[in-house]
Amino acid sequence: MRIMLQPFVIGLGRAGADLHLRVLERVRAAASELFAPGPVIASDPDGSKHRPDVIATGSIEAATALLDPQRTVAHLCTPPESRAEVLAELVGHGFRRIVVEKPLATDPAELETIEALRDRHGLDLVVVSHWLDSRLTEHLAELISRGGLRSIAFDQDKPRFARSTTTGGHPTAFDVELPHSLGVVLRLAGAAQLTAAECGDMRCEDAVLPGLGSARLTLTHPGGVRSEIRSDLTAPIRRRRIVLEFDDEQVVGHYPISAEDDHAHLEVDGLRRVFRDDALTRFVLRAYRHFHAPGAEHGTFELHRDIIRLLTAAKERTFEYAH
Repeated sequence: MRIMLQPFVIGLGRAGADLHLRVLERVRAAASELFAPGPVIASDPDGSKHRPDVIATGSIEAATALLDPQRTVAHLCTPPESRAEVLAELVGHGFRRIVVEKPLATDPAELETIEALRDRHGLDLVVVSHWLDSRLTEHLAELISRGGLRSIAFDQDKPRFARSTTTGGHPTAFDVELPHSLGVVLRLAGAAQLTAAECGDMRCEDAVLPGLGSARLTLTHPGGVRSEIRSDLTAPIRRRRIVLEFDDEQVVGHYPISAEDDHAHLEVDGLRRVFRDDALTRFVLRAYRHFHAPGAEHGTFELHRDIIRLLTAAKERTFEYAH
């Protein structure tokens, strides 16, 4: 008998309330056969975070009374510095299918703890990597398959003053946007070694936040391909641009800038195409199909293990972290 799955969202901050709940509404409408009827269950210690279409509880324990963990997909949307702790609590209540927001962990020690939980309890972990399901990424991969790639440049900028000065959870600029763009670069160009890294402070009228202003990685890939990933969280505008340099041409892509408009841009040979690219909906739908009829591993855990390895090397080089 094929089971029907119940979503459970842990954390009603921006990721949980503005992204996962919104996407679940679309996915449940598109593939109702995958889902149990009834409202989404959510958990957040802040009782003021309430939505009429969600049954909100104040703790994971309270939510468990409303759920069958064996038929539930838990969406872990709490800040990354508490990933292992919250994951252990979910495991203690019997949850095994879990979608984890990026980054999976912020340092190797936490990753080791999460990996041990995964192996010991047979967890099916899917880490949010929705740009891999982007139509733009698919087009870029097709172009790269023809050969001749020399370099990749990725700029991922946005003003993040308000969130950085009022919330915690992301220790450096390496942990905010780069897990997305780095995942795309690794998928497009293959395994990488770090060759350079930089990180800058965030400075505004009433605060200085060390390491939360900007980040840059330079990588080398098989065949001599080089990539550079840059993120400026003090920029006045939003930008998600990727530039591929081939032997005889340049390709420019722009990922959708926010959830408000899901259109991507692709410029090849001077011709620009604009198309819908709701990558997060595609990603979540693929994840639920995987949970519904699991076969091979989803693959995102291994990718994010590589992402954490490279980001840790960047932090060590930049901040001289000692682990």
